[in-house]
Formats: sequence, C-alpha cells, structure tokens
Amino acid sequence: MNEFEAPTPRRSPLALWAVLGLGLGVGFLVAWLLFLDPLGLFGPKAHDHGGEMAAAEESGLWTCGMHPQVIQDEPGQCPICHMDLVPLAMEVDSSPTEGPAHGAAVDGAAEWVCALHPQIVEAEPGECPIDGTALVRREAEPARATVNGIQIDPTVIQTMNVRTEVVERRDLSRRARTVGYLEYDQERMVTVTPKYSGWIENVSVNYTGETVRKGQPLFTIYSPELVQTEEELLAALRFAERMGEAPTESRQRAEALVEATRTRLGYWDVTPQQIRRLEETGQIFRALTVTAPVAGVVMKRLPGLEGMAVKPGMELFHLANLSTLWLTVEIFEDQIPWIRPGLEATVTFPSFPGETFQGRVRILAPELSEATRTLGVKLEVPNRDGRLRAGMFATVIFRANAVVDVVAVPTNAVLRTGERNVVVVTVGDPAAGRFAPRPVELGVEGDGYVQVLAGLEAGERVVTSAQFLIDSEASLREAVRGMVGEHGH
Repeated sequence: MNEFEAPTPRRSPLALWAVLGLGLGVGFLVAWLLFLDPLGLFGPKAHDHGGEMAAAEESGLWTCGMHPQVIQDEPGQCPICHMDLVPLAMEVDSSPTEGPAHGAAVDGAAEWVCALHPQIVEAEPGECPIDGTALVRREAEPARATVNGIQIDPTVIQTMNVRTEVVERRDLSRRARTVGYLEYDQERMVTVTPKYSGWIENVSVNYTGETVRKGQPLFTIYSPELVQTEEELLAALRFAERMGEAPTESRQRAEALVEATRTRLGYWDVTPQQIRRLEETGQIFRALTVTAPVAGVVMKRLPGLEGMAVKPGMELFHLANLSTLWLTVEIFEDQIPWIRPGLEATVTFPSFPGETFQGRVRILAPELSEATRTLGVKLEVPNRDGRLRAGMFATVIFRANAVVDVVAVPTNAVLRTGERNVVVVTVGDPAAGRFAPRPVELGVEGDGYVQVLAGLEAGERVVTSAQFLIDSEASLREAVRGMVGEHGH
C-alpha cells in the first residue's frame, strides 16, 4: 500500500442489515397506502361502483354474475372464472309486492324504458344511463301474483340464454320405428288336395320354388269314381234329350238330374271348361288334369307323386300367391293405442337401398308377448313386380295423428321430477325477467311436443331453455334468503 493513500474504512455487517431493513419498511408502507388506502386518501376503490357497498351491507353476501352458486361473506374473486364478485341483491318474490321496486313504475302507471337496454326502467322521462339515448314511454302491465316466483336481472337472463315460446294448440303425431321380416300372405296360400281316390299319372310341376300361373296343369289323376260320374252325366244328357217331347214335369226331372251330375263334378274340382268339353264330345276322359287354382310359387310338393295312390285330403301341393306379402313387426305397449288396422307405414329394405315401399296394418295380435312385452303386428305390403321375397328384413316407420287440436308445449320445456311435471312460465313482459313455476298434467307426446291436459292455456309463454338454471336460481336464492335471515339475527 502506498504511504500517501488513506486506508479504506471497514463497514460493519450490522449496519448493512439495518439499511436494508429500513428500505423494506418504507416500501411496504408506500404500497399499503397506495393499494389498500385505509384512510381514503387516494379516492374510492376500483371495485366500489355506485351503491355496491350499500347493497353488500344490506345482504352481507357477495356472488359471481356468471356463477350464482358462488356466495361469499366478503368481496373477492370468483374461484371459477376469477371475475370480481358483486353484491348479492335479494329479489326472490314469493308473494305480490306491496310497493314498486327501485327504478320501476307503479302498477298501471307509465314506464320509461331504453329501447336498446330493456333492463332500464324509470318512472319518469330522461336519458339512458348506459348510452345516453332518450327513454321511450311504455304502459306498465299490472303486477300478477305468483307463487314461488323469481325476479332475475335481464343481463343475467341474456347470460343464461333464456328462450321462451308461446303455448299453442296443435295436432300431435306419433312416430315409431321398428324392424320386421316378410312372410307369405296367409290369405293367399292354397293347398291342392284330391277329393276322391285315384292314382297320379303325369306330374307337370316337379320342384318347390317353381312359379306357376293360374290354370297351369299340375298333374293328371285316374279315378274310377270320377269316370263313373262322367258316365252318369252323359247318360243324364241322353235321357234329357229323349224327354224333350215329354210332359213338363218329366222333362224338368231329367234336366234336374243333369244339373245334379254337373254339380257333383264341380264339387270334385272339375273345371267348367272340362265339363263342357265332356258334354260336347261325349267322350269320357280317363285321367283328369288338375290345374293350379291360383298363380304363385310352389312352397311344398309331396315327393314321389308320379304313380302314387292318393286318398281324399292328402296335401299334394302348397301354392303361395306373391302379389302381396305380410310384414311381421313388434311394437311396444305405449304404441298400441294409436297403431290401428288400416294405418299406413313406410317400409325400406336393405336389399333395395334408396327405395321405399308402402305397407298397411292388417292384423294386430290378440295378446302381448310375455318375454318381450311387445305386440305383434302384420302389415300388408304389395309386391307387384315380384322382387320381394319371404324372409327379407325390413325397417318400418309408423306415423299417425295421436291427438288433434290440443294445448301443447315443447318437450324440453317440461321439468320432470318423477313425482310431478313443472314448466316455467313468464309473468308479464318477457323482458322483465319475472318467472314462476307451474305444475302441469301431461298427455301424449309427439313431434317434439307434449300435450298439456291441465295447468296451461294457449297464449301463455313458457321457458324452453335454461329453465333448469332458473329453477336452481330460485332454489339458491331461497337458500340465500335463509342465510341472510341468519345474518340478521
């Protein structure tokens, strides 16, 4: 060290800590004065707007405008959206008010409102405190007494996205969708059986599934009984011819014998054409040709027919007419009252995408299935082009008018508690934010609406969205009212 340089003084560590502590203390004091302002030296606080403090002192509670379920005993921020809490205003209206609310006109007097902000309602003309436009005159509606009513601020109504709809009278139709399968029309199925003993000689239709037309030969059969009856008819004809010059009574008996023999052949399914050919030719045909009585498909054929001895009543062929088919579906118990015979339905098949067919209810089963608790329904489906086949699966849509000209509300407007059904109705002007619950008795549902049997009339307005929020708001405010009462004590 140079002898002319002064020695550097040493600072004590205790002095350094003292200076640091003094600086922190001054900074804390300045921050306390600026931000907390306990003496009110720097003007009103940022969150104190107008009469909020007075309203808070009145209720003693603070809430969030976006989340009314948040309630605190002191100001702060919402733990959900972090917005500043606002004073909780008690507006639950369980009975008719005795006097006008602040800023509202007396019942029956003129009100002055803002066209752009309907929540602004004054008893005298002036300017809107929000945008400065002149208030417009409106006649106030008389107050209506409501039970368990609730008043909600219009701004909160917009936040809750409350929507309403006028109750109207309308027709309600029911729509039901089910599936089923096609089967043969039981009324168009025919069984070919002989009515006399004989032997099958020639078989023209040899396999099941073969399509036959009406009058097409199926087989020939030789029957001694049939040959004997043919001979009797020819003999009766010759006798009637000889009796042409006989007295009237004898001639009539001969003609009656001819007619009786013809009738017996007809009972044995001999066609009129075959009888006429027998009479014209006078020759007995040994084997009778049996033809198809209807057009259709061979569903069943007795094997080994050719050369077989048959007896009366034997089932030789089963024929099914496919011009119409039956569609069997199942419906539930609540659908039975409005699905009636004759009701039309739309039918679609996976085999024919994009195409629709029409069906008509033909038969309803007499009893429900114990296993599925459903009722069987058969529909008649035309099959003019023959594309439909028995066994095909189909989708069926029923649509019918269940009730006509009834009071109805949207289905989503009903609050179902399990014990009762409630709707929320508007009281007075819908923009005023006054609502009241109303118990209703419901009927048939359809087309997104439900019939109201009692509790509402056409012309009233019901809430169709956010009614759950209104209901929870009413319950919440009722609970808060009890809390405020406890604060008062």
